Amino acid sequence: MPLLPAWELLAPFLVAALALNLTPGADMTYTIARTAAQGRAAGFASAAGILAGVGLHTVAAAAGLSALLRASPEAFIAVKWAGAAYLFYLAARMLLSKPDTGGPAMADARLRRVFGQAVVVNVLNPKVALFVLAFLPQFIAPDAAYPAAQILVLGTIFNLGGFAVNAAVAALVGAGAARLRTSQRFATWMTRLSGTVLAGLAVRLVLVER
Repeated sequence: MPLLPAWELLAPFLVAALALNLTPGADMTYTIARTAAQGRAAGFASAAGILAGVGLHTVAAAAGLSALLRASPEAFIAVKWAGAAYLFYLAARMLLSKPDTGGPAMADARLRRVFGQAVVVNVLNPKVALFVLAFLPQFIAPDAAYPAAQILVLGTIFNLGGFAVNAAVAALVGAGAARLRTSQRFATWMTRLSGTVLAGLAVRLVLVER
């Protein structure tokens, strides 16, 4: 089974995927905000959650489910507002929470919660679903014998690249913030700023049009 398209399609896909993954966007901004507020481990957990969320969108695109969001304005609006509401909820929790000043490492249960939140944020972003649906099929030959399989493979390559970039960003931001997080004043400021960024992402999602 040919799981990759021909090189004349694969090569431009790899170039485009690299450029897109290196371009700052909502996922990178989200990772930075969580890392700055909660530390490097939370940043890695967020990057992994984004990977899982985009992976689900890729599966949906391969199965044709994402086409429903493109075809149905009502479904698009419902998912968009659910995603925005969840981002506002996370922003409010961060703005009202007590800042973490860099004590003991984040417990596994908290990291799982951060991971799950990143998955939900990504899954409830219809813009991601439509992007996957529009981007990946461009690099599949019209006469491909197994287009769904190739979409899954290309989506996996794209998602792993995005995870690598987001994880690297989390490592860099986490290393810089860790030296300052012992300051209560700085930790408070950073947590409030990160909550504001999440609220901004929610507003950005509300303004997204089909």
